[in-house]
This record gives sequence, C-alpha cells and structure tokens, in this order.
Amino acid sequence: MIFSQRLKSSAQCLPSPDGSHIATLFASVVNVRAVRGLEVVNVVKLPPDFAGPVLSFSWSPSSRLLLVAGVDQIHVVSALDTSSSSFHATIRNPVAPGTRPAFVGFGTSDAEICVLSSFGLKFAVYDLASSKATEIASPKFFSPSVACRCFSFRPQTRHLALLTRVAGKDMLSIHGFPARELQRSWASDTVDAQGVVWSPDGRWLVVWDSPAQGHRVLFYTPDGQVFKTWLGPASPPPKDRDYTVGAGVKFVQFSADGRHLAIGDCSRSLCVLGMASVTEALRLQHPSSLVPRDTLQVWQEQIGISHAGPSIHTFLRTAQVVSPAPRPQDSSEPLLGFASIASDSSSALVATRLEDYPSTAWIWDAQAAELRAVLLFHGNVRRLSWHPNIPETLLIVCEGDQYNGIVFVWDPLSEGPRSVEFSQHFSGPSSVRALWLGLDAPSPPSLFLSDSNNYLLASLVEADQDSPWGNQVSTQPMIAARREESPLELVPAVEANLDPRGSGQQKDDSELEDTFLHKQ
Repeated sequence: MIFSQRLKSSAQCLPSPDGSHIATLFASVVNVRAVRGLEVVNVVKLPPDFAGPVLSFSWSPSSRLLLVAGVDQIHVVSALDTSSSSFHATIRNPVAPGTRPAFVGFGTSDAEICVLSSFGLKFAVYDLASSKATEIASPKFFSPSVACRCFSFRPQTRHLALLTRVAGKDMLSIHGFPARELQRSWASDTVDAQGVVWSPDGRWLVVWDSPAQGHRVLFYTPDGQVFKTWLGPASPPPKDRDYTVGAGVKFVQFSADGRHLAIGDCSRSLCVLGMASVTEALRLQHPSSLVPRDTLQVWQEQIGISHAGPSIHTFLRTAQVVSPAPRPQDSSEPLLGFASIASDSSSALVATRLEDYPSTAWIWDAQAAELRAVLLFHGNVRRLSWHPNIPETLLIVCEGDQYNGIVFVWDPLSEGPRSVEFSQHFSGPSSVRALWLGLDAPSPPSLFLSDSNNYLLASLVEADQDSPWGNQVSTQPMIAARREESPLELVPAVEANLDPRGSGQQKDDSELEDTFLHKQ
C-alpha cells in the first residue's frame, strides 16, 4: 500500500467523478489539484461578496465544472480552464428571502442546476446555457438528507420525474429535456410515497409507499401507465407469514445493469425482482447462525493491542458455526430490517447491512442467490460502498473510537478484509472521510482520505508498484507546498474553454442575468 504526501484541505474537499482531480474550497478560492503528480492545475477566485456558510460543493457529471452554493448565491466555475475568459455562471437569490436551499446540485448535464427550496416551496431547474429557469411547486421532500428521493432523471433521454404533494395527494410529473416543460402529470396510487427512481435502462419508473402502509411498490411505464403493483413476497417463509400486518418497504435498490431490483423491508429477507417481467426472481434470507463452508467465507475481526502505535486489526476465517452479534437490547427504540443495500458495478454481488446485526456485513452472489461472505466486526458498520469502476471491491467504514484512522477493503480473492490504517498521517482524533477515487479499472483501487485540515490518497498496491499519482509519496518532502494556495502561480491549462453542455464549441463568457428574469 502506498500513501501520497499529505496536502492542505478544508471541510469542503472532493475528488472528481473520474478520479483525475481533487478540488478544495478555501475562504475565497477553489484549489484544483491533479491526481497525477499532485500539482496544482488551477486556482479559482470567488467573488468578494460571496460569504458562508457553504451549503453545497460538488463536481459536474463530466468533471469539468465545480459548483459552490451559499445561502443567496450559486457559482458554477470551470475547474481546469485557467484563461481569463474561463466559464463562470452566477445565480443570485435562488430561493425566497429568509430561507435557504435544502438541496443544490447538478442535473443531467453541466449546464443544469437543480435547487430545492426549504419548506417544500419549489423545485427549480436553472439552464445555464439559456439563462432560464423552470419552477415546480410543492416538492414532497425538502429535508437535505432525503431531498434526492423526490426526483430522478431518466438515463439517455434525461427526462425528469418529480414527486410532489398537492392537496394531500402524491403527484408524479414528467418533464422534458432541456426546457423541462411538463409532459405528463398524474396522481400516484400511494398514501405516503417515500421516493421515485428510474431504472438504469430507463424502462421503468418506480415509486414505493411508506413502511406504515405495508408492502406497496408501483411500476410505471415511461408514459405514466401502471404496469404492476407489487404487494409483497408471493410465498413468504413461516417466520414472515404475518408480513401483511407488519411494516413494509424501507429500501429499493436497482442492480447496475437494471435487470434486478432488490427490495428490503423490516424482516431479514431480501426480495429480488427480475425486471424483465417484474416478478420475484429470488429471495435472500439472512440466517441467524452462520455455517462456514467452501463457498461461504466467515471472517471475524481480531483487535490486538500495540504499545507503540494504534491497535492492530486482523481477520480470522472461522471454521465453526457462529452467530452474528445482535443489537443491544437497551436501545430506546427497536430497529429492525435493512439498514442499507448496495450492488457492485458488475451486478454480480450485493452487500447488505441489517439493523438487527449492526456489526455485520453480508455479501451475496446475486446470480446464484447464495451467501458468499460474512464480515463480523467488533464495532457497528457505518457504510458499505462498492468501487464505482472496479467490480467486486468493497469499502467498509465502521464507527467507534477504535476505528478512528482505519477502514477496510474486501474483494473475493483477498484473505479477509484488508485494513487501511492511516491514523499516523492525520493529527488528532478528528473524523476522517474515506471515499473511492473513481479511476478506471486499469488503475489500482485507490482511496481519498480527508479531514477538515488535510487530505491524502492511498493506493492499494504493493510497495514496489507504481501509484496513480507517480512519485509523490508520503516518504518524500512536500515539493508542491510552495504552490498550494497561491493564485499567482498556475499550471497552464491544456483544455479548451468549452460550452458546459459538452458540445465542443467555444463558450460565450457573457455574464448571466442574476435573477433569471425569463422564468417559465
């Protein structure tokens, strides 16, 4: 394993979707550094009147633009173009005075910005290419943690599906691209819909009802016709025979290829539907006792005490029957069912986490409908994340003081989860974010690790192999420190100044109208 040198960071620091650059937002500038060589390639100055707090900081889908959003203004800037006429768009007063946006982010293109107002007042889509905005009233969700569940973009055609709440009824609407004109709207046959999502192939629009309403998932065709309503497992096991009077759907998760949909409820059984006919294809039942065998690996975490440094985390493959540790009974409120569901990029494996067993990660073979691996930790598992481009490579993040400065990476060919220990690279017990660096599959798996002061990269290769960032490793001096935040020393950009739609044409650098007068 090779670590890069430690670099200056802030609370707003993100790798680009393609994994080629790292952007860091400081008080008045955005610093962009290339992963290859770790050299600064651009420093973008923000306007003097831009003041915090920062509500959103994100990359565009193409990894060419950056979005910085405050309470009363949004800036979209070119991440790589250092010329004087580089792209810079400004949206002022995107929401009503006295309120703040609940969500700000890119839409389906670099030229589209979505803004969700607090209190569910409106959902606005700003077109940076035409300086126009489309506003839709009464989006159902407006809390920052669940705002993304009320809208979804159809792949390829880029149609917007929006879930709204009008006069006590759930409404669905379809809006075209790029003008976002209303094409169809109808009342959903749900009592309290919890989300809307397009399938990855764009064939189905899926809406699911609240767990309090039982098992109810609706499948619509792209033109808004109901194809099927799923009301729960067809032949539930004896222990779940009373599922009709219990809580319903908590999570729905499509496989990457769109051929299957996993539905998790408050039981330990994961229902997987085949999307060719929208029928139940298989059921994954999480056992309370684990019997190791050749096709099932059960790894138990072992924590050793080190007097010279941090604790040592290793994993032992058990050959005996073992039961995962249940949730402590002193919880103020019982938590049951699924906590998360994640499918890998090849759609071959599914990772799940249960509220009943919070310290256990379950990994399933989606093709054979068999349990392939179970990872037993001492602390609760906080997050499971598959690599976006490299199949069957899983990142596990646990919570607790004993997991400060360490994450784990698992793949089917490894001898248990691999520990990535980085506490010695950060000062203090501050929380460190761990994200995959979205490099293409030929590159080795790499991680982005950051706290509020510093960040570094970790490549899961042997010490004698090359890392994605070249020779800039942690054992070498910080040769780029002189260039870190200086806006006077920039590496010349090699990319052209392109229109944000990605058409390859030169951009018009005229300033956009601040208040977007041409609203529909």
